[in-house]
Amino acid sequence: MEPLSEIQIRSSFVNCTKGEASRLRLPLDFAELPWQDLDFLGWVEPGAPLRAHLVLPREGGPVGISLRVPSVGRTSAVKSSLCQICLTGHASSGVTLLAAPLAGARGREGNTVGTYICADLACSLYVRGKRRPKLRTTRHEESLTLDERLARMWGNLDAFTAKITAG
Repeated sequence: MEPLSEIQIRSSFVNCTKGEASRLRLPLDFAELPWQDLDFLGWVEPGAPLRAHLVLPREGGPVGISLRVPSVGRTSAVKSSLCQICLTGHASSGVTLLAAPLAGARGREGNTVGTYICADLACSLYVRGKRRPKLRTTRHEESLTLDERLARMWGNLDAFTAKITAG
């Protein structure tokens, strides 16, 4: 992913108001992000752990999506969950259901769509093997190449984004 400026990020959001986008907090490590290893930017807002954001590169410019994180419930280290974007297996606390308000009038009416995503939104790093899930000592090996895993991740991201932005 090409590095983005704060202005590019704030102006990219499709499912929140300009005021909300101007008030959101960027990741604490924004200046040190490993842009070369990221396919998209995802973070839980510092100081507001019930809000998260994704910024996806697109032909016409980045597309930002605001997400709601559920309040923390009880989780188990014994059970496992699967991210629906990158298909990484985690202990159940490593995947969370994120809900995105729909873009436009339907979102202002309260309509949302959700999916289970890596709680730290680091799908790119998991797919590339640069990060390992917590409490999981082994990774399920796949016969897919890195390019095929990235294409699958993008297909899942595109499908989720299409649900949010569909008019």
